[in-house]
Amino acid sequence: LGLYLKDGGPNGTLVAVEVKAAASVNAADFKGLRQLSSAIGEQLALGVVLYDGEVALPFADNLWAAPIACLFGA
Repeated sequence: LGLYLKDGGPNGTLVAVEVKAAASVNAADFKGLRQLSSAIGEQLALGVVLYDGEVALPFADNLWAAPIACLFGA
């Protein structure tokens, strides 16, 4: 599942969110976000993989894995 949020400003920056139903993440889970980043460059402000884990993890400068629970303040 993917969600893409685009800034309406002149730069049109994008935030991309992927949702995984898994308790762990690895580099392969970022394949689509890396392809998007290659295609649009710095226009991608942030790419996030939401997963069923407990820890936020950096995978690159603008690519992160974050627990789904963080959306609910947990």
